Amino acid sequence: MTKPADVTVRAGDKVSSEAHTMTELLEIQRAAFLRDGIPDVRTRVDRINRLGQLLLDNEKAICEALDADFGTRPRELSVAADIAGTMIDLTHQRRHVAEWMAETNVAKLQGMLGFKQRLRHDPLGVVGVMGPWNFPLNLTFVPAGSAFAAGNRVLMRPSSITAKTTDLIASLAPDYFNVDELAVITSKHGGGSEFAKLDVDHMFFTGSPEVGASVAQEAAKRLTPVTLELGGKNPAVVDPDTDITEAANFLADARMINGGQVCLCPDYVFVPEGKVGEFTEKVLARWTANYPTIVENSQYTSTINDKNYQRIVGLIDDAVELGATKHQVAPAGEELPNAAKRKIAPTLLTDVKAGMRIEEDEVFGPVLTVYPYRALSEAVDKINAAGHPLTLYWVGKDNENLQYIADHTRSGSISGNDFGLHLVSGGLPFGGVGRSGMGNYHGEFGFRTFSHPRAVTVSTLPIKFAEVMAAPFTKSDVRMTNGQLKFWKFLNGRASRKSARG
Repeated sequence: MTKPADVTVRAGDKVSSEAHTMTELLEIQRAAFLRDGIPDVRTRVDRINRLGQLLLDNEKAICEALDADFGTRPRELSVAADIAGTMIDLTHQRRHVAEWMAETNVAKLQGMLGFKQRLRHDPLGVVGVMGPWNFPLNLTFVPAGSAFAAGNRVLMRPSSITAKTTDLIASLAPDYFNVDELAVITSKHGGGSEFAKLDVDHMFFTGSPEVGASVAQEAAKRLTPVTLELGGKNPAVVDPDTDITEAANFLADARMINGGQVCLCPDYVFVPEGKVGEFTEKVLARWTANYPTIVENSQYTSTINDKNYQRIVGLIDDAVELGATKHQVAPAGEELPNAAKRKIAPTLLTDVKAGMRIEEDEVFGPVLTVYPYRALSEAVDKINAAGHPLTLYWVGKDNENLQYIADHTRSGSISGNDFGLHLVSGGLPFGGVGRSGMGNYHGEFGFRTFSHPRAVTVSTLPIKFAEVMAAPFTKSDVRMTNGQLKFWKFLNGRASRKSARG
């Protein structure tokens, strides 16, 4: 095995990550982290700035690569999601990192009495970031920015499915980073399963629950902390008093972002029973207006590859064969679904029942399922039976019905009347719960994910706990022990009585 001393990279060298194996890159970064120590705020900000500059300097090439990887993907979407969307969090990290990394005095009064307590926020070392194909830059660069803010080095592995984009980033990275700071791992280094076996100090993964489970299993072998940002079938609930046209327009648009290939897209919708027909008509009308053409429409994002195209078509066909009703928007003269272009018509399904595969599988495509409900409890029961989603959409006012839904369900987040606004807030976390993930990031939450809160105590007290807690125990120690028990029994009893009264 190559030793770190044998593969040292000098500052200023433009060395491609592909000049080294994954193991060598890990050793290079770990050696640099130990050699240089904890980076100061200026170094951290500089790394975040360079990460953003890589995207901004190469916007045209990045958008062209993304378009080529997908088949068709509009530039406006790529800029908004993978470039501008990334810059929102990088900018927030840069502005606040000095505040977050500062050592905290947690007990000033006790410190004056001789018991000093401080909290450090130390970096972990080398962070591994595994990204998905649907937003291959945003979902790798944002966690990388958080890791840099926390003072770490980063091994980044974008998806092999978006190979042109990954290869482009790998070729550009040496112009902005030495490999001992940031190294981009490509398919030439090996598969994602091999990357998951690296003995990094934290593994961050975004993708499907199935692959996430295998990443966590590999991490567990090394006791490596892991953050999993996974998918899930996201429900939406339409309040009985909501304007049905507004609800239909919003959910029709939200379903079709990136061709429906977003972990936050709504998968299924609960609509008041008497309004399902109107809702269906309004959704179809919205799609008809938005997509007068599809097959040759460069603004209609293609399904990423044939495997996913066939999977989505199969989900629709299975539901229809088992009794579901299919409502599709297919422009006149166009043959859809179209395997050559990997395009599927926007599809709304009603009469979906248990046993259909679409009830279980995350669609990740342009398909929306609609269920009627009479009471909100019906929607709650079905949501809870499906497992905890990444987000739950509420369409309606901020009222007692929303409070009921929030109190009786679990989800990574709740999004009212718009798509994923918590993504653009520096004060809110992004992450799932249960099957939709573990851990979170964005803003300070990302900084803390990649930091170790390290306690520091310094005592000048006249009595030492070590002496009090070690034998021999005197009669005085026995009296003090009994006194402690009496005190805590009194205090807890009083609290219990107060709780019973109120």
